[in-house]
This record gives sequence, C-alpha cells and structure tokens, in this order.
Amino acid sequence: MLIAQITDPHIKTPGKLAYRRVDTAAMLARCVREVADLRPAPDIVVLTGDTVDLGLPEEYEHLNALLAPLTMPIYAIPGNHDEREAMRAAFRARRYFPASGFLHYAVDDWPLRIVALDTVIPGEGGGELCAERLAWLDRTLAAAANAPTLILMHHPPFPTGIGHMDEVGLRAPAAFGSVLAHHAQVQAVLCGHLHRTIQAQVGGRRVTTCPSPAHQVALDLGAGSPGGFRLEPPGYMVHLWRDGVLVSHTAVIGDFGGTHPFFHPDGSLID
Repeated sequence: MLIAQITDPHIKTPGKLAYRRVDTAAMLARCVREVADLRPAPDIVVLTGDTVDLGLPEEYEHLNALLAPLTMPIYAIPGNHDEREAMRAAFRARRYFPASGFLHYAVDDWPLRIVALDTVIPGEGGGELCAERLAWLDRTLAAAANAPTLILMHHPPFPTGIGHMDEVGLRAPAAFGSVLAHHAQVQAVLCGHLHRTIQAQVGGRRVTTCPSPAHQVALDLGAGSPGGFRLEPPGYMVHLWRDGVLVSHTAVIGDFGGTHPFFHPDGSLID
C-alpha cells in the first residue's frame, strides 16, 4: 500500500497570497501534479490539516478544485486553520466525516486501517484530545486490535523545541501517549502543523510530521525565538506499507534535473 501525505497547504480564496507573500494555491497545484505523476500511483492521499487558511467556504471550494486531478481517495482531517462545519460541508461527498460533532472517523478498506482524529479547539491555534475524543480513540482502536493501523492527527503529540509552535501544540500530550501505548497495532502517527519533517517516539510508536507544499516553519530551536517561516524547498511525504513494515520518504517538490545514471551502459561506474 502506497500513501501520499500532503499537509498544511493553507489555501486562500483565488488570487490571495498567504502572509502577502506565499502563493499557496500555485504551490499546492505543483504538489498535486507531482503526486499524480508518481509511479506507482499512491493508493490514497492523506491530508493532515490546515487545508485552508481562514476556514471560509470559498477557500474550501478552491481547495477542492486544486485537488481534483487526484483520482485516488483523499482522506482529510482538520487543523487549527480549518473551520469544522465548513470543512464538513466541503467534504460531504467523500462520506467519511460524521454528520455532527468532531471530524474523526475510521476507514477499514485498506491493508492499513486509517484512524483520523480531530484535534481542533475552535478559535485557537493549539489543539487537544479531550476526554471524549480520547475515549473514542481508545474504543476505535480496541475494536480492531489485530488490524495494522495508521493514525492521522494535525497537532503532533510531542514538544518539538520550536518554541512558538510548541506554544500552540497539543495540550496534555501524555494522555494521548498513554492510550497509544495500549494498542500495539498502531504502526505510526502522521501529523502536520509544523511545516517540517520531525520524528519522535510517543507511547512506543513512531510519530512523524510532514513538510508543507508551501512555506516551512523556520528551524529555530533557541529559547524565546520569534515565529517565522522560510521559503525552503516545499515537500510532501510518501509512506510505503509492505511486508508488515511502514517506510516513510520525504519528497522535495521541484525540478532538480535528472534522473542521472550512476553507471555506464557496460556496468562500470561513471568516473
């Protein structure tokens, strides 16, 4: 099973730039082209939050138009820039969001079971998994204890060291780790929010954040550092589930030349 992960595209209404500088729509369109051209093609795409920038219905309409070239199923979760009800309406045709309440769900159609979480606190940058959401997660994982499972959530459940982002991170992440530790079938947790590739262990499971197809959060681990972003090479991730092992690749978006050979036609190394 091949899974492409796109996160934090921050789509605005047509013609608007994020922070008056970043053409997020053009950058997502380029990412979509690259994902669509992958061979073999991904079985699914997961979209791990901050799909739009202000949660406006017009932004979701623009997002869906930009995603249209992707013919495989797309499984989305909300981030802190999303608006729960507008997102529910925009993704209604995909039929996995519940009709009311949190936008969490499980999908049992693939070799890896997908469990998607809603960590949104309306009107806030940080996230949480409250007692109700944690209980739902525990029940949902227990219902298929032998099914290899991938969890999707926007806010990573660990401090990253990037201070201004940790201030708007996941509240009380230890509670999530405690639930995770009881479910050995979880292969990995895929997150967004940080606009960078970062890995950690939580509850004995691998947790990974994904770069954005647009701007990246500046890598600044100094105490009290101000928030900021950089126009570093944009990216996405590709996760391969094969023979009981999940392997994750970070892909950089753009034309960098090649692919160039290592060897001459006779098999000798090019020197």
